[in-house]
Amino acid sequence: MSASFDERLNQVLPRLLSPDVLDNKGAGGEIGFWVFDYPPEHEMKVRGWLAEVIEPGVRKQKPQLRFATVDLFECVIGLLEDRGLLAKALEMQRAKGDDALLASLRSVLKEDRLAARIVEKTRADELDLLIVKGVGAVYPLLRTHTLLSALHPHMQDTPLLMLYPGRYDGQSLRLFNALVDDNYYRAFSLVP
Repeated sequence: MSASFDERLNQVLPRLLSPDVLDNKGAGGEIGFWVFDYPPEHEMKVRGWLAEVIEPGVRKQKPQLRFATVDLFECVIGLLEDRGLLAKALEMQRAKGDDALLASLRSVLKEDRLAARIVEKTRADELDLLIVKGVGAVYPLLRTHTLLSALHPHMQDTPLLMLYPGRYDGQSLRLFNALVDDNYYRAFSLVP
């Protein structure tokens, strides 16, 4: 019998603050990339839970822990703004549609560029934990497995938790429980 969604949520903070996660123990020598997958229909609940429970809980229980939360959607918008492309992108979408916009942004929004931006903005090399949210909001602009692969060489000993609206079975990511991303074997399920 699987745990209810609320039961799974209640397991996240203790698991996240455990030595297995923070010290990368039990991860087979891999950098600790963890995924908390959840039903997409609970997106708003997860957002509130992150802001009201997880972030304050980490600060209270481990005040010395250096952590950051990064929103992928905000990263994409910031990258487009920095390059002076946001207004042009919005106009292109209105004029030519989503497919034309997506094709034109592919080279700008390469996952390795976004990974470098995340590492730079969060100063990931100085963190004890990085939390990534906003995966669903950046679809179809980014591929999650490619972003995780691009982040991998930058993270050193910093564990990463990705909040994922869909299903992760330890081998593949299914965004929104429907879209199959390529196989990704380097992450661990935070709460089964």
